[in-house]
Amino acid sequence: MINTDVAVIGGGPAGLSAAIAAADMGAHVTIIDRNHELGGQLLKQTHMFFGSREEYASTRGFDIANILKEELKERSVEVLLNTTAVGYYKDDGVWALEEGEDKFVKLKAKKTIVATGAMERHLLFPNNDLPGIYGAGAVQTLMNQYGVMPGKKVLMVGAGNIGLIVSYQLLQAGVEVSAIIDAAPAIGGYLVHASKVRRQGVPILTSYTVKRAYGNEVLEGATIVKVDEGFRQIPGTEIDMDIDTMCIAVGLNPLVELLWQAGCKMRYIPQLGGHVPVKDEDYETTVKGIYVAGDAAEIEEATSAMVEGRLAGLNAAHAIGFDNGNYAREKDNALKRLNALRSGPVGAKIRNGLLKLAEEAV
Repeated sequence: MINTDVAVIGGGPAGLSAAIAAADMGAHVTIIDRNHELGGQLLKQTHMFFGSREEYASTRGFDIANILKEELKERSVEVLLNTTAVGYYKDDGVWALEEGEDKFVKLKAKKTIVATGAMERHLLFPNNDLPGIYGAGAVQTLMNQYGVMPGKKVLMVGAGNIGLIVSYQLLQAGVEVSAIIDAAPAIGGYLVHASKVRRQGVPILTSYTVKRAYGNEVLEGATIVKVDEGFRQIPGTEIDMDIDTMCIAVGLNPLVELLWQAGCKMRYIPQLGGHVPVKDEDYETTVKGIYVAGDAAEIEEATSAMVEGRLAGLNAAHAIGFDNGNYAREKDNALKRLNALRSGPVGAKIRNGLLKLAEEAV
């Protein structure tokens, strides 16, 4: 049995920040990640981040991961890699961990922070399982982590930030991006990203979706079609695309299976990405001792996830009784930064979702 003060499940931007914050308060922290390396999605992000100095503005994602990992080494944090949290025993508060493929261990923590991130959504259309059809995260992993080009001619499905950023990365890698399509009537991502790919001659077609993909054993092409305001396909508007790769970037869902199993109260909030846990202002769920941060709490930018992780780490450690004397100041500073990140028109969706979650939680 492993005993620890604070367990952090997930070693991405939220989990790393949570572990650092909890350790700074004086807690012994154990961070668990199913991968062979900490960093999560940051490892595959080659673009520079926006925001302020505290949020590592103008720093590339994989460099931020390295910074956080170096900070982790300086603190009392036990790291369990290649280890998956597979279950939670409610009666005694014990987590079941699978190390590798054949070893199971138990872990008991005074507080646990679930920062498991998100999973990609997929689309329903004929032949959507043909080889050559990827999620955007898989394409980023191939290109940015392993140096493998996914194909030669790509159709990007989704004009949010992920779709736009990955399209630009594909162009930088020498891949032809035939078009970016989105069923929504407007581009969902930052227009600065859209302008960069448009300047490279890539058309962005809004109100378009995939009608079908075709090919014998691998993807050889696809037909796209215009949709009306009710997302119904409009006959006669089909366009055939000569492509060998399709990249689907239509959003993420919070990865919350462990929270469901633990018995946390959940609500379906579309603005937050789907089913999300009810939590209080300290990021504690309805199951006492279990906290949540990052995309597992709501789908948002990595910068916000890092600040949320810091808040969850501070609060979890403080709830045990740890305080290095800076808890109140650090918490206040993090809350101000998070509010600033969510201010303005860009943050309206998240603000509305959090308000709805608070209303439905009553």
